[in-house]
Amino acid sequence: MSAVRLLVLGAVRRRGRAHGYQVRSDLESWGAHEWASAASGSVYHALKAMAGQGLLVAHETTPSDAGGPPRAEYELTADGDRAYLDLLRSALSSRDPRLDVLAAAVGLIDDLPRAEALAGLRERARTMDEWRDSVAGQLPPGTDLDGWGPVGEVVGLWLHTAESRAAWTRRLIGRLEDGAFRMADDRPDGGSGEGDPGAR
Repeated sequence: MSAVRLLVLGAVRRRGRAHGYQVRSDLESWGAHEWASAASGSVYHALKAMAGQGLLVAHETTPSDAGGPPRAEYELTADGDRAYLDLLRSALSSRDPRLDVLAAAVGLIDDLPRAEALAGLRERARTMDEWRDSVAGQLPPGTDLDGWGPVGEVVGLWLHTAESRAAWTRRLIGRLEDGAFRMADDRPDGGSGEGDPGAR
C-alpha cells in the first residue's frame, strides 16, 4: 500500500473537489512531504494515475489566476471513496504496515466511524500480541538474550518493536474510547474531516 495514494485520496475527499496544487499544499501543511515522500511529482502522478483507474474524475476548469493553462480539479468517484475507506481500514488493522502508511491512516482516522476505527486498532493490537508471543515462544526457557551476541539483539529488537507498537496502539484505543477526535459518525452529515489531521 502506498502512503501517497492514501493521503491523496483523503485530501481530495476532504475538499470535495481539488486541483493538484491544493492537494499538494494540504499534504505539505501536514508535513507529509517529510515522512511520506509526498513530493510534488508523486502527488501529481498519483492524481493522474488514480483518475486513469477510475478512482478520481478530472474536471477541467478555467485557467489559473496566474495565467497558466487550465487546471484539472479532481473528485472521488464512488469506487474511489470505497477504495479510500478500504485502504484506511486496512492500514489501521494491519500488524505491520510501513510507518508512513500507518501515519497517514492515523492522520485520517476521523474519516471512519468511531466503532470501525476501534475495531481496526483492536485487531492491530491483537496481532501485535500474537507476534510478540510467537517470537518469545521460540526462545528456550531462561534465555539470556545478552549472551546470544548480535542475534540476541535482533530478537530483542523484534520483541521491543511488538511490545511498543502494541502499547502505542492501546493508548490510541483508549483515547478513542474516551471520545478523542470528531469521528465520521460524530458529524451531522457523517462526512469527511477537514484540515490538518493532527489538529483535531
